Amino acid sequence: MALSKTALITTGLVLTAGVIAFTYWPSDKTQPSERYRTQTVDRGDIAQVVTANGTLNPVVLVNVGTQVSGTARKVFADFNDRVSERQVLAELDPALFQAQVKQSEANVLGAQAALELAQIKIDRVSTLQRKNLVAKEELDIAHQQVDAAVAQRKLAEAQLERDQINLRNSVIRSPISGVVVARSFDVGQTVAANFQTPTLFQIAQDLREMQINTSIAEADVGSLQPGMTASFTVDAYSDQRFTGRIRQIRLNPTIQQNVVTYNVVVNVDNTDGRLLPGMTAYVSVTISARENVLRVPNAALSFQPRRDSDDERSSRPPAKDRKTQVYRLNAQGKLEPVSVETGVTDNTLTEIMSGDLKPGDKVVTREKRKRNKGESGGSSSGSARFRM
Repeated sequence: MALSKTALITTGLVLTAGVIAFTYWPSDKTQPSERYRTQTVDRGDIAQVVTANGTLNPVVLVNVGTQVSGTARKVFADFNDRVSERQVLAELDPALFQAQVKQSEANVLGAQAALELAQIKIDRVSTLQRKNLVAKEELDIAHQQVDAAVAQRKLAEAQLERDQINLRNSVIRSPISGVVVARSFDVGQTVAANFQTPTLFQIAQDLREMQINTSIAEADVGSLQPGMTASFTVDAYSDQRFTGRIRQIRLNPTIQQNVVTYNVVVNVDNTDGRLLPGMTAYVSVTISARENVLRVPNAALSFQPRRDSDDERSSRPPAKDRKTQVYRLNAQGKLEPVSVETGVTDNTLTEIMSGDLKPGDKVVTREKRKRNKGESGGSSSGSARFRM
């Protein structure tokens, strides 16, 4: 009777082990829905758009400086003031310039007196030389002194003209008509123009016409042409979209960390004056748009099955015959390559222009998991081998 109980217990354990092994033993084939992630082919609209950030600037922005150094005595223009061409913006203290002009005028008078004296002397020497009372060399020296006096007078006159120009430059005038967008000095401040011209004012010619300077990557710049319409938003009016037009694609590239970009200038109508200089603009240019076209996700175009099963090796054509392909699951749950011709893309979806695809097809975008070497299928998580 004891042996019968032992045999019964052993039989129960074996049956239990069999049930557990059957439950947790990995299956030979994984269901396609468990192994691959798919998306449905559909129809819809696609727009290929180039995006970039830029800064709003006046079309003409002039930096007004000074050619002379001095102390600001008066300032007549302030921020946002409208000014006309040749209007006085500021004055530097003219005392030093006026004194220099007077000194140069005195030098001119001195040079003129020296010239008159040299001319009197040459007349006297000429008379004596005709009477052979002096050597001919004395007459030559007298001519040289006259020429030197003429040169000295011209030098003094040039110095006087320069000092007069400096005096006029102490009055700073607007070179154009426009709006003062910046003023960088005040009354009593000393400006030095010895090494470089300091910027005192910035004047925008016309804020009703502005431009956006954007940087476009070299991969996208080939799709742009002058005259194309661009739309943009700014943070100040995030719920409103403005429009502009590409005016220029500048040929000078900018290279930073091996990234090549080109400056694209977009003209903007700012008649209402809402857009201000320096605002950040988020620009988008629609290159092409398609309506109601067959679409697949871009991930399906880049998906390639792994080569660790006979089914997947047999489904892939030779490399020389390989074209743009997507993979869909057929009725038997196997991968089926489909050659397609692509069109417009918005970096998420791509237009399918031709190929054996139709709305509702399930295309593979990626595998859900990676199998360990030696596994024939099944999910690696939750699988176990029961050992006695």
